Amino acid sequence: MSAHISNVRPKPDKVLTDIVDYVTKYKITSKTAYETARYCLIDTLGCGLEALEYPACTKLLGPIVPGTVVPNGAKVPGTQFQLDPIQAAFNIGAMIRWLDFNDTWLAAEWGHPSDNLGGILATADWLSRNAVAAGKKPLTVQDVLTAMIKAHEIQGCIALENSFNKVGLDHVVLVKVASTAVVAQMLGLNREEIINAVSLAWVDGQSLRTYRHSPNTGSRKSWAAGDATSRAVRLALIAKTGEMGYPSVLSAKGWGFYDVLFKGNEFKFQRPYGSYVMENVLFKISFPAEFHSQTAVECAMQIHQQLAKAGKTAADIKKITIRTHEACIRIIDKKGPLDNPADRDHCIQYMVAVPILFGRLTAEDYEDSVASDPRIDKLRDKIVCVEDKQFTKDYHDPEKRSIANALTVEFIDGKKMKEIVCEYPIGHQRRRKEGMPVLVEKFKTNLARKFPAKQQATILELCLDAKALAATPVNEFVDLFVI
Repeated sequence: MSAHISNVRPKPDKVLTDIVDYVTKYKITSKTAYETARYCLIDTLGCGLEALEYPACTKLLGPIVPGTVVPNGAKVPGTQFQLDPIQAAFNIGAMIRWLDFNDTWLAAEWGHPSDNLGGILATADWLSRNAVAAGKKPLTVQDVLTAMIKAHEIQGCIALENSFNKVGLDHVVLVKVASTAVVAQMLGLNREEIINAVSLAWVDGQSLRTYRHSPNTGSRKSWAAGDATSRAVRLALIAKTGEMGYPSVLSAKGWGFYDVLFKGNEFKFQRPYGSYVMENVLFKISFPAEFHSQTAVECAMQIHQQLAKAGKTAADIKKITIRTHEACIRIIDKKGPLDNPADRDHCIQYMVAVPILFGRLTAEDYEDSVASDPRIDKLRDKIVCVEDKQFTKDYHDPEKRSIANALTVEFIDGKKMKEIVCEYPIGHQRRRKEGMPVLVEKFKTNLARKFPAKQQATILELCLDAKALAATPVNEFVDLFVI
């Protein structure tokens, strides 16, 4: 005989209610969080503007049905598209992530919390334009910054102790969950409706990581977050209609997320939701490279300079040893042929070889035109990674959160270069004072890619004035980025 199965609908899982109570009740008071969010906003939009130079990205943008324009729809920065908020979220999200140059969070799970801006900005712009049309007040950029802080926090706090990559799932599940929660709140859903929306995000089919790893590495990793954040907007709008949710979506025996997709394990949490993640987020300031390699690239740039001073070239190198942390080896230690840009920007050997040879690492360096240089693969074959247990420990230490790499170069003539060590990349919280001026320069460069000088100056002046930016209606802010 089969055992009796209770059909009593349970209370919502605590994970759901904790997220929703945070989104609806928690007041962000951290000045550091808001200042960092402002830098995050401009950097993330700048990354999207740079992506518009790549046809592989732009071919995915625009309305689903060509020629469609949505009255009072959300506008896509750097373009002339005005779309429904779901498709606008996809467009903005794909632009943001395309070049692997936006912010990063490293823990048991990795990810890029600013991916949530796709859903946040599209929804805020759409709501604001409709509010203005109805004679009501629009949302302000302050509302966007608050939503960013909270989305960062949800994604990042879940990621601290819970590894989705170890069960084969992609981290964009956390983008979908975080975006759903904050977008639902922006849409004015009540507590029960937001719980329903977040449950729908968990019950959704989740992306496999296979598009990030050999032998299938490909460009979906560049639009996966756009897909996730746009799906979040869709689910929040579905919940707004009064559609039911699934209270034990995580914990239901046999059929819940834990049993089906997480090997029966419940989520663990290191800390309550606050503003910790935004305050400590990592910026990719200098190099469009997978974050576990950022310090290695900084070391490689120094090696390039030292080789020139010593009168040596890459041809004189016998071996390069990268002393690194476990996560780096698991994700980007890669041998063999690299088939496309997405393959190359997730190979630490490639990301070290290029700056040693050329003294640079740009998004263009992942394209076939550069990768065809035979010197890159010759040098790549000489590079090996070894784990340093202390580096791995410091990587997980919440007081350090280092992303250390150390490079040692051995020459054919038997000589050896002194090891170069870098524990914290320029985008790390410990290097904010050094990093933020460089981030602003990055933003200036990206503005110049799309806009005439007067428009660049107007955008920059507003973005560097924290008080004025926070008070700016979202629709007026987005209009500044229309070409």
